[in-house]
Formats: sequence, C-alpha cells, structure tokens
Amino acid sequence: MNVIICGAGKVGFSISKQLAAQGHSISVIDQSSEDIKKINDTQDVKGIVGRATLPSVLENAGAEKADMIIAVTKNDETNMIVCQLASSLFNISKKIARIRSKEFLEGKWSKLYNKSNIPIDVIISPEMEVAKSLFRRLEAPGALDCVPFANNKLKMLEISIEKNCPILNTPLKNLTEKFPDFKSNILGAVRKDKLVFLKKNDKLLEGDKVYLVVSSDQLNPLLTAFGHDEKISKKILIIGGGNIGLNLAKMLENNFKDTRIKIIEKNKQRAEEIAGDLSSSIVINGDGLDEEILKEANIDESETVLALTNDDENNIMACVLAEKSGKKKRTIAIVTKTNYNLLQSSLNIDDLVDPRMTTVSRIMEHVHRGTIGTVYSLLDGEYEFMEAEILDKSDLLNKAIKDSELPEHIRVGAVVRKDKVIIPRSDFTFEKNDLVVFLAKREHLKEVENIFSVASA
Repeated sequence: MNVIICGAGKVGFSISKQLAAQGHSISVIDQSSEDIKKINDTQDVKGIVGRATLPSVLENAGAEKADMIIAVTKNDETNMIVCQLASSLFNISKKIARIRSKEFLEGKWSKLYNKSNIPIDVIISPEMEVAKSLFRRLEAPGALDCVPFANNKLKMLEISIEKNCPILNTPLKNLTEKFPDFKSNILGAVRKDKLVFLKKNDKLLEGDKVYLVVSSDQLNPLLTAFGHDEKISKKILIIGGGNIGLNLAKMLENNFKDTRIKIIEKNKQRAEEIAGDLSSSIVINGDGLDEEILKEANIDESETVLALTNDDENNIMACVLAEKSGKKKRTIAIVTKTNYNLLQSSLNIDDLVDPRMTTVSRIMEHVHRGTIGTVYSLLDGEYEFMEAEILDKSDLLNKAIKDSELPEHIRVGAVVRKDKVIIPRSDFTFEKNDLVVFLAKREHLKEVENIFSVASA
C-alpha cells in the first residue's frame, strides 16, 4: 500500500515507523527539515521537506499512486485542506485527518465532512480519544488499561502484578485448574521493558505488566483474582481543564452519577468556559501545584488524581504532591516524553499515559485493510492487539489453530461466535463470521492482513 503522511511530529513519526516495518511504501511531508532528517536517518521511508498544502509537494510524494493519506500536522485547517486536495486533484481513496478544534467537531459545523464539502473519511480527535482512554481506566480501577473488543463482548486488560497478587509465581497451567469457569486468556507480559509471550509453564512475576483478554461479564471477578479489588472512585480531582479534562469530566458526569468531580484550571477565562459546559463538576481557578489551591480542592480526600495539563513536568509534580497528601490515592499523569517511564516506580505514580500512542492506535485501526477491527498498540507499536472476522475465503476458515500455520509471534486470545465467548485451545476450529482477538508482532501484520482481508482488499 502507498501511504502519504503529512506531519512528521511524534504521531506521524510513529505511524510511518509502524507502516514501514509492515512493508508499506511511505512518504512523509513536513516543513521542518530537522524532523524530516530524523525520519530519513532512522526509517526506510521517503521524507520530503515542504508544505503539504501545495499540489506540487503532494505530487512529489507520489499522490497520483497513493492509496491513503494521513494528515496529522499541528494545524486543523492544514489537515482539512490536505484531504480536500487529495480528493479533488489526486482521487486518493482514503483520507484520515487529525482534528482538534471543538468548533470543527461538534454541532452544525460537523456536517462539513462529506464528499460534497470536505471529503475526510476518518476524523481523529486526539483529546477525545485520550479522554476515552482515561475513562476506561477509571471504569476498571484495578487495571492499567481496559479496552473493549468484539462489540464489547471482550475486554483486553493490562494488569500490574504486585507483591500481594494471590496468583504470583503460579504456573499458568495451574490457573486454568484454579479458575475453570473464567473465560480469559493471558497472552503476554512486559518484563524488563520487553514483551514476552507466556506459555503454560511460565509464572507471573512481581513487576510484570500482564496483557490478557476476558469475557466482559467476568471483568470484576478476574481483577479480584489478581488481587485488585479497588472500587470506582467517588471523589476525583482533575488538574488541567483543557479539552481532555473537559471531555473526561463530561463522561464521568454522564456515567458515574454519584461521583464528585473537581477540576483545577489555571486560566481564568478557560475555567469560566468549562464551568458553563459542565453540570455538576466544581471548577476551581488556580495553579494545580499551589498548596492552597490543592487544599481548596480537598486533595487529601480525593481518591483519584489526574494531571492532564500540557506540561509533562507539572503533571509529574502534581502527582507527586498528590501522593504525599492524605490517604492513599490513585495518580495518573499525561506525559509525552518517554523517558519519564523510567521514573514512574520511584515517583510512585500509578499510571503514565502517552496521548501520542492513543492517537496512533486509533489511526492504525483505520489503516489496516480488510476485516481488521479494533487495534491497540503496545510498546510504541512493536506489538498490536487486534480483532478480525473470519470470512468466506479466509485462510483460517474450517482450520484448527494447530493446523493454521500462524506465524510464531501471533497469539490468538479469544473468539466470539454468535455472541458466545470462547477461549480456544489448539484443536479449536475457526468458522465463518467468528470474531478473533489476537496479539501480533508488528513484522507479521502484513501476513495478518492477508489472512483476514481476502473479501475486502
């Protein structure tokens, strides 16, 4: 597939890296010669310095033969113009744009996006996607992340293995005997910053971050089995009233009726604006690092503190201050610099969220061809959780897993068949319309697409 990426920032860099590793032909356009040099030096892609809104630059990037264009520059208007040019001048079939401005996303103006006006096929709102990701974490407080798959019949969980975990050092084969009624499957764990596929004789070790799939109706019992019986927070403090904080507060108001939400926002005008948009949340104008403001927000009694400003250092500091005040609480910070992950345990912060990878996961969901559905990226896209449907001409149809010759670094986690969740064993045979959830290494995603994309490619 020939893909043009407009914008060589962190999101564009990560998408081009993943797609190039999968064997696609990639061109990246950006006005920053420094960002393009970084891409040319580290990736097997064509980097072009220039304005993506110029037809000649798009032509130089191979627009006449492109199958898809992904506009992720820092400017909404640029991204929209790029998609318009891609459609009008080059007839590029699929156009994905990152749009941040609330004005372009809501109300009557959101009707702009169609073939007659601005032809964008997929719009990604980073702030909304990050807010959804944070909400999922609050919805399943014992998990580091909780992602729905297969029409919400399954959940992919990321769980931290702590020293009080009841199944610590237990071989996986014994867990099947101990919990015979669980419809769940442990696929892998991040151990010493590397993902390892776990086999039946392997044990869960303290410090592991385990990835598994579970039937959605067994979510809470499974978390309890892992030693996580945390309840949904009733008192939540959000530091930073930007679009992420505002969207998250709205989701909490709509879904957790008895939860008390407070937001600290430094900018007075912004504080007044979001106070008008929210119904029950309390908005406090002030600095989230100011002890008096934190006292006013009653941080001592807060059960979960989320630091969501656009400043990594402030978010880290806010979580450190929260940890040192009052009763034990859950702390979550947004950070864009990967090196902060090295400090997470020493600073005792429960979760660091990289908004870039949340956006990348959503974009990659729309990049994969065929019947590939939900996508969740791990370890900067080195691995991906995915779901796909078995179609008439699929290579897997009527084959057992043991006979399917799947690549070594693909692990099938669960199958949903006619609304029934199945944890497949090696003799399980795939049938038409099965929804398959699996974990795959990036290098094998092209093979995955070939297996599942016959009817839709």
